[in-house]
Amino acid sequence: MLLPLLVLLTSPPPAPIFTDRAADWGLNFTYSTGQTGELYFPEIMGGGVALLDYDNDGDLDVFVVQGHPLKPGSPDPGPAGWGRLFRNDLITPQGKNPVPRFVDVTAQSGIRATGYGMAVATGDFDNDGRVDLYISNFGSNQLWHNNGDGTFTDVTARAGVDDPRWSSGAAFVDLDRDGWLDLYVLNYVDYSIANSIASSIANNVRCYAPSSRRDYCGPSTFAPVPDRLFRNRGNGTFEDVSLPSGIGRKAGPGLGVVADDLDGDGWPDLFVANDGAASFLWINQKNFTFREEGLLAGVALNAAGKPEAGMGIAVGDADGDGRDDLLITHLTAETNTFYLNLGGGLFEDATARSGLGAPSLPFTGFGTGWLDVDNDGKLDLAVFNGAVNLSGAMGSGPGIAPYAQPHQLYRNLGGGRFAVAPEAGPDFQKLAVSRGAAFGDIDNDGDTDILVVDADGPLRLLVNEGGNRNPWLGLRLVGKPPGAKAERDMIGARVEVRRKGAPSLWRRVATDGSYASASDPRVLVGLGDASEVTGVRVLWPDGLAELFPPPPLRTYTTLVRGRGKAEGPK
Repeated sequence: MLLPLLVLLTSPPPAPIFTDRAADWGLNFTYSTGQTGELYFPEIMGGGVALLDYDNDGDLDVFVVQGHPLKPGSPDPGPAGWGRLFRNDLITPQGKNPVPRFVDVTAQSGIRATGYGMAVATGDFDNDGRVDLYISNFGSNQLWHNNGDGTFTDVTARAGVDDPRWSSGAAFVDLDRDGWLDLYVLNYVDYSIANSIASSIANNVRCYAPSSRRDYCGPSTFAPVPDRLFRNRGNGTFEDVSLPSGIGRKAGPGLGVVADDLDGDGWPDLFVANDGAASFLWINQKNFTFREEGLLAGVALNAAGKPEAGMGIAVGDADGDGRDDLLITHLTAETNTFYLNLGGGLFEDATARSGLGAPSLPFTGFGTGWLDVDNDGKLDLAVFNGAVNLSGAMGSGPGIAPYAQPHQLYRNLGGGRFAVAPEAGPDFQKLAVSRGAAFGDIDNDGDTDILVVDADGPLRLLVNEGGNRNPWLGLRLVGKPPGAKAERDMIGARVEVRRKGAPSLWRRVATDGSYASASDPRVLVGLGDASEVTGVRVLWPDGLAELFPPPPLRTYTTLVRGRGKAEGPK
């Protein structure tokens, strides 16, 4: 009896799943809250990051927003207060390098992201085959058009997509299935600082913790603001359809937004996570109007009938039934909430039995996403935390530091059950005030890496060190809509990977979700033990369904709309 016990006690701990390679690979950046002791509300809420292939060379580049001091009279920080663009030189004209190497190309790109940065969204809004950037700010937003030569042009005014309020996120999505990406802009609350970029009238009230110590305010202190919806005209400009669409008729303190076909009718709907108020589920009526059905669908409130502090959103088929489920991150003393998709636009709060509830109670979640950490075919969950008030604070030190919290990786055990994975590693779990998180295969090795923004801390690039041991399939789905100049990523497409002797795996083409961030549009499918793929079925955003032959494994393959075997419209 002693020998097995001795072996158990002397066994080495499992190797960490993730290692922070940001500094090693040249991603030297710190997101500055600009905090000066005044406890301005935006300081505790930003910021986000995007993974995008802006130069179309086959690897993921990085754009990250930036904050700066909000106190009136503060000196202009200059370029240090701008968002930054980093080019990934993993793939060069001379070939592929062993590891990524990031180069700060902000100056030559022409991007002058001078606002107080909150979030970033990516999408090719003019169908020229080059991904563009929309930056959400505390104050006026910016749309940056990709010129295709390494430079960008600010086309916000020309396109008609500014919003001078506090925007907390955005999403590009083809809501009317006409082939042109529309734009949803998420707004938070009516907050301003005297003489600030947002308003000349201040409402920066003082708030206090139960201990009577000065603390950051919460959203209930301020009036919520309606979101804005822009319809793409197909000529480089947008029409503001917020009111006629119905979107602008309900106000909510929105912090998260995803576009997905959540009722299974083939048209993209919109889910909005509101902070401390009922969430919205905008069901697409197929005529560019939307009906809010969050309460009827079971996603507005938790199982106890209470609204929660919605921040980040993870959307994906977590239980393998072919329908996308929702995970919403929440405040300390609430749980993160797992809504299981029952089909037909109905959801069930399955948090308690999933194992995702109790472990999340001490934490305030922001960036989050489903990812198959070990490519076993089951989606795991990452959640990055950081308090917004002293009640959840676990750190120490000056400024923002006391609001730090550790982070969580949950393994998918199958059957809708999850368990915390301590083997995520110290770089993953380190105390930080984390906000945005973007997910993608940054080194093109066939497993999912994570880029995390920590408030007043260095950017973390969490590289997956071994998830590609199991077989995997990488897909990029592109198409050339009518009137387009070039092929682009078909945001909103759904993929069914058919396997011999095993259930199909469903994934979606998307960049939205998480918190304030934009992720890799490519689809990475872990195959586990059932690695024989018999075919790939794609449901394109316009309703066309096509079947493609099995692509090669352990590499990325581009599937083009119109080149598969058509199975008819949906």
